[in-house]
Amino acid sequence: MSEIIRVGLDTSKHVFQLHGVDAQEKVVLRRQLRRGEMERFFTALAPTVVGLEACGASHHWARVLSAMGHEVRLLPPQYVKPYVKRGKSDSLDAEAICEAMSRPSMSFVPVKTREQQAGAMLLTVRDGLVKQRTMLINAIRGHAAEFGVTAAKGACRVREVLARAEAELPALAFRLLSLLGAQLEAVEAALKAADAELRAWHRSNELSRRLAGIPGIGPIGAMALALRVPDPAVFRSARGFAAWTGLTPRLSGTAGKQRPGHISKAGDQTLRRLLVLGATAMIRRAKAGHGSPWLTGLLARKPAKVAAIALANKLARIAWAMMISGEDYRRGAPVAA
Repeated sequence: MSEIIRVGLDTSKHVFQLHGVDAQEKVVLRRQLRRGEMERFFTALAPTVVGLEACGASHHWARVLSAMGHEVRLLPPQYVKPYVKRGKSDSLDAEAICEAMSRPSMSFVPVKTREQQAGAMLLTVRDGLVKQRTMLINAIRGHAAEFGVTAAKGACRVREVLARAEAELPALAFRLLSLLGAQLEAVEAALKAADAELRAWHRSNELSRRLAGIPGIGPIGAMALALRVPDPAVFRSARGFAAWTGLTPRLSGTAGKQRPGHISKAGDQTLRRLLVLGATAMIRRAKAGHGSPWLTGLLARKPAKVAAIALANKLARIAWAMMISGEDYRRGAPVAA
């Protein structure tokens, strides 16, 4: 077999497809491996360049293969898709990965450490617990409302609903609502523990503490930025980082004419959501008379939702600049119109 210079690896739960080429770009490796065969095969393979589509499990395999002496490159899935030939199969996907990673202009995803993945898991688990809490609260309110038992808005009012349900609902209905109430208490206890872990991680991370100083970011947003952007230097500019978060207009141009449209919504959805939520909170303060001149002027010209996207874009650029420079946020600095 000729010397393999590049291997495209398409991963899944149990089956892994390999596509390798030599220095003349001739295909010399097409093979399917089971999970248990992966380490044995790559240990015997001479050190080479291995490409994978970036996903949660790909960071694990990148660390494993790097420890064996291979050079691992993680590719954004949307950058691999244009190289997929007609049809859909594991072998075609592996071939597309192998071809895409050879392009000189290709962008790659930094490999996360185990600690970074654990921190990202904390954010994901917390989001899941918040969704479960919301589902349980809505279920309790909805079932109680069927019997005419309602309460004011707010998660804290659910206990009032359960207290009234004992007296006003049939015994069976109350027992079922009590089951949901017990589940809600367990989820709230788990959420409180997750929040404690999040605060501890935030206090122990210098970058997260600095980013939390940006108005509208907060500990959760700062932690998400620190964990989901392990290497900010891969972005050539603040605008490039804002474009990666999906907060810049989608361009559609031809014949020298550029037509900017809605925001692209590309990149990290969680990070974009947190930035927009932070911007929305700042807009509420601005409407109460506590906003910067730049934001106040923007709200006078544009709708609140448009202003929220513009402010989220600005927050992303500030965060990137702070991550690159290592500086703290300077409050009261002049703001360009």
